[in-house]
Amino acid sequence: MKRRDFLKTSVVAGAAFGMSINGIEASLPAIHAAPDLVAVMGGDPASMLLAAIKEMGGISSFVKKGQKIVIKPNIGWDRAPERAANTNPELIKALITLCLSAGAAKVSVFDNTCDDWQKCYKSSGIEEAVKASGGVMLPGNNDSYYKEVTLPAGVKLKSVKIHEALLEADAWINVPILKHHGGAKMSCAMKNYMGIVLDRRFFHSSDLQQCIADLCSWDKKPVLNIIDAYRIMVKNGPQGRSVADVQTPKQLLASRNIVALDAAALAVFNQFAPQKLEMAAVGHIGHGQSLKLGSTDLSKLNIQRIKLNEGASALD
Repeated sequence: MKRRDFLKTSVVAGAAFGMSINGIEASLPAIHAAPDLVAVMGGDPASMLLAAIKEMGGISSFVKKGQKIVIKPNIGWDRAPERAANTNPELIKALITLCLSAGAAKVSVFDNTCDDWQKCYKSSGIEEAVKASGGVMLPGNNDSYYKEVTLPAGVKLKSVKIHEALLEADAWINVPILKHHGGAKMSCAMKNYMGIVLDRRFFHSSDLQQCIADLCSWDKKPVLNIIDAYRIMVKNGPQGRSVADVQTPKQLLASRNIVALDAAALAVFNQFAPQKLEMAAVGHIGHGQSLKLGSTDLSKLNIQRIKLNEGASALD
């Protein structure tokens, strides 16, 4: 991908940041108004996260002292990180560290996986990353963990059972990986919500694209959505067949606006995928806009672009 085509927007290119993982520098506010969306290119997942969080006003803009925080990655498949079926574990490790540096009382991580949950947690590298950074790994595949909530704005989906960790949390952060999906066409921030519910059969039997948007209308929105596009699966999703399905953009996107974020992610996906996707094919994005969850018009947003030096590290 040509760097000048990144999101096709006129934004500020930054230099590499001399940041540490202890969250001190990352907690410093940006010197200008916080952007609607941040796009970072280059460096490792932790470095890109730190750059994005700093640009958006620091971790304290999203996490407050004493809060119980839930981080929701995609951990759906029994695949190693190189296969890009799950969120990058280094990103999750860095995010937990940031949340704890902001004074979070507890940071929990879970997903309602498709493959065996214990295998997914281990193979993805996320369980190890969570434990190493002081977080708590929660099971996600037991009926007793889920409570029913209503979705008043839902078109097809009127109620759903959601994991109690999210119901009890003070705030949650949505951290999907960008990838191809056979059913939804693209799996990203909105699609990642499907891992917070108990039973997804209704989604697949009753307009998957609309149900995804309906679920995102739940009134307890993430305080932040962070897209892992360090590696992305460009075909044979959602679990992939081999590393041949994977490209390495080394990018990260972050925003509170989940619809705009997925629209931006689609632009990134189309730079690397063998077959481009039209916005209409990823119907849940447009449905999300119809439900007033955000806008797909990126031209009206303040989007900031940061380019890190190749090899930039959070440990520098």
